[in-house]
Amino acid sequence: MKNIYSTLLILFVSITAFGQKSDIRDGNKFFANAAYIDAADAYENVNEKSQEILQNLGDSYFYTNQMQNAAEVYEMLFLRHSGAVAPEYQFRYAHALMAQGNYVKADELMNELTGNDWNHEEFKNTLDTVVPHKFKYDQIMNNASSSDFGIGFYGDRVAFASTRNQERPIYPWNKMPALDLYSAQMDEDGEMKDIVLFSDVINTDEHESSATFSQDGNTIYFDRTNEDRVKNENDVRVAHISIYRAEMVDGEWTNVEKLPFSSEDYSVEHPSLSADGSKLYFASDMPGGSGSFDIYMVDINEDGTFGTPQNLGAGVNTAHREQFPFISEDDVLYFTSDGHQGFGNLDIYRTEGDFSEVENLGSSINSGNDDFAYVVKESDETGYFASNRRGTDNLYQFTREENEIVEAPTEVDPTSGQDLIPIDGSKIYFDFDKATIKKESEVVLDSVVTYMNDYPNIKVKVESHADARGSDSYNMALSKRRAASTVDYLVKKGIDRSRLTSEGYGETRPVNDCTQPTGCTNAEYAKNRRSAFVVSNRNSKSQSMTEENSEDSMDDDMIEDNEN
Repeated sequence: MKNIYSTLLILFVSITAFGQKSDIRDGNKFFANAAYIDAADAYENVNEKSQEILQNLGDSYFYTNQMQNAAEVYEMLFLRHSGAVAPEYQFRYAHALMAQGNYVKADELMNELTGNDWNHEEFKNTLDTVVPHKFKYDQIMNNASSSDFGIGFYGDRVAFASTRNQERPIYPWNKMPALDLYSAQMDEDGEMKDIVLFSDVINTDEHESSATFSQDGNTIYFDRTNEDRVKNENDVRVAHISIYRAEMVDGEWTNVEKLPFSSEDYSVEHPSLSADGSKLYFASDMPGGSGSFDIYMVDINEDGTFGTPQNLGAGVNTAHREQFPFISEDDVLYFTSDGHQGFGNLDIYRTEGDFSEVENLGSSINSGNDDFAYVVKESDETGYFASNRRGTDNLYQFTREENEIVEAPTEVDPTSGQDLIPIDGSKIYFDFDKATIKKESEVVLDSVVTYMNDYPNIKVKVESHADARGSDSYNMALSKRRAASTVDYLVKKGIDRSRLTSEGYGETRPVNDCTQPTGCTNAEYAKNRRSAFVVSNRNSKSQSMTEENSEDSMDDDMIEDNEN
């Protein structure tokens, strides 16, 4: 009898081990083919999950918007394999936490990952005081699909992508039918009526989405997934995306052609046509970008040919995803990103002019989940966007209104013409050859703290100076130490260091004629031993860049001074 039990035990263990290997093999196969729902099911059956399985399982949940499950698996991954996990898993772990509203832990992870100061609460509060618009939105009612996105303007109608066509092949990534393009009429109650499938010239068994149209409605640009799958850098087989153009002739779409900068080796996607039809904006992970997907622009020539795609640069693009560009009739570019600081996963941003600076649209429209595919009619302050904040991709319509921003008062320095904080004297003074904060200066500094708390959109530059006694190099170092001690005081009082910059000018900017080491009274020299408080975000972009560079070199000099 004992031998029978032993034999049964060995048999059970063997069957279990065989089953575990089968689940791992199946999970790896599904994962390599981006069938993430099936991959997650297989990996969950594995009892002893290796680091690779935890990584793949966490990603399978993350890529199918099961953020709570993703966060739990990533947490286990980092508990068991801390120090051996690649940074991209920490990045996704943080975003999974943000989707769950756990910004405290997410901030810790992003601070460690980026070296920057991520403070969600302060970011949100500050942003809400400076964003140009506040949004009110409602989900668009359509009743026929569990996943719609990519809505755009199409004359007096809208065009959008949807999985509602049950005759299309099932996409293994999310177990839904392939996307098709539809048009619809939007009624006053926010419900889509007269929903019409675009013809088979546009729609195929592959995914089609992200339609954009010329002003006369006779030209369409749209996405289509390539038929062939190729392995990406993570050894996952993916079908890249190309942009197509078609023309309306005698009421029918025809002359469908793939744009020449599309490829089987990378994706070009999410086209947006400028109002005058001369430029096409799109996203791509083509070689030479910043990493993942970047936003590009290409000129459309009068004969319909194209120029060379131009990357929009580091102001817009990061090492992570920038997608879904939309260029408005006012030439404001809107796009989505998970690389700039935001509320979690994809957020919607805006930029204009030379595209060197971007702005998050704020908490009245962005959430911890993916918010994307934003389009707007600037003239009537209405538009649409998509979000998976309710579990699947859904369409939303919005109205926006001007955000009433309370301008912070300033006073003009008669000597420099700069905007200073309007406090008594607006300066503090130092003893000879000292950088320590004097007791009588604390009243002024506390007023600076109160001002910055009252106006959280304001950034301040501390400018510090020395008198003419001593060598030029010594006075420059001394003024930098004075700037540093001034900033340190404000930080200890609760002001976030990211709102402060500083620069030491030595003896180069006296407020009187005391430019020599002798010839003035102590009281006259004392007027030059000062720190002033300049409202720095009223300055030009180029000046702001100079300030950042000055602060960096100041920090290096301070380290050297402290060592000496």
